[in-house]
This record gives sequence, structure tokens and C-alpha cells, in this order.
Amino acid sequence: MKGRLYLVPAPLDFGCAQSAALQTTMPMGTITVAASLAHWVCENAKSARAYLKRVNEVVPLCQPIQAQSLVELPREVHKKGDHNGNFDARALLKPALDGHNMGLLSEAGMPAVADPGASVVRAAHELGIRVVPLVGPVSLLLALAASGLNGQNFAFVGYLPQNPQERVQRIRELEALALKSGQTQLFIETPYRNLAMLQSLLNTLQHNTRLAISCGLTLAGASITSDNIKNWKHLPAPLDNATPAVFAIGR
Repeated sequence: MKGRLYLVPAPLDFGCAQSAALQTTMPMGTITVAASLAHWVCENAKSARAYLKRVNEVVPLCQPIQAQSLVELPREVHKKGDHNGNFDARALLKPALDGHNMGLLSEAGMPAVADPGASVVRAAHELGIRVVPLVGPVSLLLALAASGLNGQNFAFVGYLPQNPQERVQRIRELEALALKSGQTQLFIETPYRNLAMLQSLLNTLQHNTRLAISCGLTLAGASITSDNIKNWKHLPAPLDNATPAVFAIGR
């Protein structure tokens, strides 16, 4: 029999100074399944080992961390993404073909959602391997739920351009779509570019457009601010330049 591919969420505090007990954000069922796995496909083996160490503190691992099989996704997948069918991940799933259950793990949140991993899931379907998503934090949905914006019609558009002129043009396109259709537009930014993104939004969006920023979700110092641009301009910056944030605009 073929093994299963479990999509294992990771806590959103990877890389952050604040680390709460794992079970405060991860369901016990998910932690238990993670502890039962010994074969992994991950973004970064070092981070994966750190996560497994935290799992072991709650539920003992089926094998010591040193004995776990951790295979990293290629560097090209991180640079260009793997959601367009440009990477064949079937070779990574050999343990599942041999009958072993496997886990797919990203740096934070749900693998294959605003993170690499879609190619592995797609390959599993092609090989007849059962895919099982587990429950855990997904920053995009947490941010959407907390924004007060339209949660019935929304789109995640990934990263906006780094070039300032191109970024402004993209912001205007997304705002026009949000105001015309009512569809909330969600996007993210690489840490250390948060403040540049905020400034572009404040300078570009119309006064009545609503902007929501969720920063450091699930952390003790999490902040969620949602207001129209007119009022935003009188607020102190709600985010630092290093903590992961989700941006949303709508009406």
C-alpha cells in the first residue's frame, strides 16, 4: 500500500523572537500526526528540525530527529515558485510509494498556500498518493477574518512589484478591482520592506479605501489595524519592518 502525504502546518512564529508553546496554536491532532512521521519534504531542513524539536516536547517523535529523513525543495522552487507546473516533484515522494507516510512542511503556516509545495501535492495526486491536509494556522485567512473586509469574495495576489513605479501601478489596479467588484485584495511583503509598502499604500490609495494590516499573527505582540486611508494617515505605524504582515484592501 502507498503511504499518505500529510500537509502539516507550522506555527507562524518561525524566525520570530516570541515563541509560544506549540499547542497554543497547533491542534493536538496535528501535533500527534507530525510526531508519527519520519519522512519529510520541507523548505529548510534546519527549520524543520527546530519544528520537530518543538513537536517532541509535546508528543514523542516516532524516531529521533537525527534519524528523520528531511528532503529540501530545490532552491529554484523558492526563487520562482512551483505553482505553475514547472517542477516535477514525483521523485521526492518515493518513500510514500514504498508505503511510508510523509509530511510536507513549509517555513510557517500551511504548505502550498503562499508558500512552496504545490508541486509536491500535484505529484502526489498524479501518483495516486492520498493527500491529507491537517488543521493549523493560515495567516491569510486569519488576516482576512480580522480585517472587516469582504470575506465572501477575495483574492490573494502574492507579492507586489519591488520597483516603486510598478508597485504604485499595481496598487491602483488592485484598488480599482476592489472598489468596483467588492473583492478584497490580499497580498504580502518580504520582511524589511513592510514600511516601504505601507508608505506606497498611503500615498496611492484613495481616502475612502479601506486598508487592513495584520502583523505578527498568533504572536503575543500581534497587531491588527483596519481603517480607511484618510484615518490611516493619522495613525502611528502599526508594524515594524521585520515581522511578517498581511495587507488587505477593499471597501
